[in-house]
Amino acid sequence: MVDMSPYMKVFTNRRIAAVLLFGFSSGLPLALTSGTLQAWMASSNIDIKTIGIFTLVGLPYTFKFLWAPFMDRFVPPFLGRRKGWAIITQLALIAGISAMALNPPDVSPMTIGAIALFVAFMSASQDIVTDAYRTDILHEKERGAGAAVFVLGYRAAMIASGGLALIMSDSIGWRYTYLAMAGLMSVGLIASITSPQPDEKIILPHTMSEAVTAPLKNFFSRQSVAGIVVLLVLYKLGDAYAGALSTAFLIKGMGFSVTEVGLVNKWLGMASTILGALFGGSVMVRLGLFRSLLIFGLLQAVSNLAFMALAAVGKSYELMIFSVVFENLSSGMGTAAFVTLLMSLCDHRYSATQYALLSSLAVVGKYLVGPTAGFVAESSGWPVFFFITFLTALPGLAVLVLLRDTVKRLEDNA
Repeated sequence: MVDMSPYMKVFTNRRIAAVLLFGFSSGLPLALTSGTLQAWMASSNIDIKTIGIFTLVGLPYTFKFLWAPFMDRFVPPFLGRRKGWAIITQLALIAGISAMALNPPDVSPMTIGAIALFVAFMSASQDIVTDAYRTDILHEKERGAGAAVFVLGYRAAMIASGGLALIMSDSIGWRYTYLAMAGLMSVGLIASITSPQPDEKIILPHTMSEAVTAPLKNFFSRQSVAGIVVLLVLYKLGDAYAGALSTAFLIKGMGFSVTEVGLVNKWLGMASTILGALFGGSVMVRLGLFRSLLIFGLLQAVSNLAFMALAAVGKSYELMIFSVVFENLSSGMGTAAFVTLLMSLCDHRYSATQYALLSSLAVVGKYLVGPTAGFVAESSGWPVFFFITFLTALPGLAVLVLLRDTVKRLEDNA
């Protein structure tokens, strides 16, 4: 019998399996309080202004770092610090999603809005603890694979609570669809109960004050911390800049139909992202963190040039498919490496707080450049816009090269 490749063996242990299940559990609630809920409201003839206000339900995901120290400081009386909080949030999510099923928006929009906000809060809290669990449980050589399978689980859950839920609603109705989604949250309970325990011998923060200030002092006292912060902001910037208008570009700029874009940009794109994350996670075992970040980051940058070529050539199904697949493959690979970097930067005493803060830093650039994308595309044209997104990716790679020794020390100290 032929031995399994050493790059694939990392995917077969209990820790990786637990991360996969936690990824699914984390991804499931998101659409249920955003896109799928909007579809339910629209089909219930709720006015568009009310639907627009419901986008505020997602605010807990933005501010989750505010209560992350609480989850670092206190330990539930069962299953330990990480698994205990995970099971608490998952039970709350099952209850919350079930409550949404029993309170249709056309009867009381305010009621389902309050319940959806509760679900989003508990979902963001689950993200805090599952990110921390992944950081605490995985060994250095497993982090790339762990990031990859987490993406796999997360994306699979988004398909279930997004596209699959919409299909189910046509045949069994919204109430039973949401109840079925609540039942799927049992995947998270299985992970919480059966997964291995992280090292609980770590000295925890003694007070809430320490839980808030110690993670900041620990991180900002590091060598080259200013460069690390810049790297976190810039590494995925070009990718995010191009992605801000990719769907609008394909529909309005190139003239592809909504159905064509949905099939290629959404379904094929999502499959490519998952494949890229899995491939990236497997080859990281050999490449190491620095080389993975550099190679995958270069591929992310170059993938934007494929869209530039499409904009220059004009409507071409073959080039559209190539561009979408290339961009999503490289983005998945880059995400696997970047999540590994975030995990490597966390001290296990404060991993919930530090990971929440670092992941928030990582999206700062997205919110800074995103609003400018439309103005740049309109004034310069699509080919120039995508060339600018390529150039936007280069400073992050330059900072990475300057921090080569720092990143390599993260690998050595893991």
